[in-house]
Amino acid sequence: MFCHDFLTLIMFVITNRMTNLHNKFIVTFSSIKMEYCGDKYEGDTHNSRLEGFGKYSLPTGTYYEGEMSDGMFHGEGTLHFQNGSKYHAVWENGQPKNGEIIFSDGLRYTEGAHYADEFDRRFYTEICSGIKPAGRSQIVDKEPRTQIPDGCYDTGDGFYNPLTGVVTDYNGCFLRNADHEEHTWVVAKCRKAWDEYVGATYDAETIKRTVKPY
Repeated sequence: MFCHDFLTLIMFVITNRMTNLHNKFIVTFSSIKMEYCGDKYEGDTHNSRLEGFGKYSLPTGTYYEGEMSDGMFHGEGTLHFQNGSKYHAVWENGQPKNGEIIFSDGLRYTEGAHYADEFDRRFYTEICSGIKPAGRSQIVDKEPRTQIPDGCYDTGDGFYNPLTGVVTDYNGCFLRNADHEEHTWVVAKCRKAWDEYVGATYDAETIKRTVKPY
């Protein structure tokens, strides 16, 4: 009986030590991987996984602060961007649900909201302070406007080069690689380095209303 209990105790100690070593190895290995990528995590863990509340920082200066589960954003949390903007959402297994963008100037944007489109072309500063008179019209939200490099677009937080697919900040530092969706939106909507003549366009219904037959 004593021998059996003693062996059980020995096996328990060995197993416990192996588990501790295994966990320490995982934590160390994870830290090495984070250090290699430039990422940093400060917060709660469980079974060597990111779990609970924490702050996950990226080398670009962007960081997430909020709830984590099984190594993923899960629960309520906020992405903070280097330009002062924030994205607050309820996350589910790393995917945002019911999110809201809060820009550095206080403008809030939720999915389906209208801003600087055919329904209301005003910038946020124009909404707050009024539209300037003719000859002083704004073409950007914040003056003075930036000089766009040749062949690039102004994305609002930096410049996009469609030849490389890269967005850099206004100081030339890397921000992100644009995906197809962002590329399409930037090319269609954002201010570019060159000018194009845009003439008047009329749809068939407008022509029918304005042109009277003799």
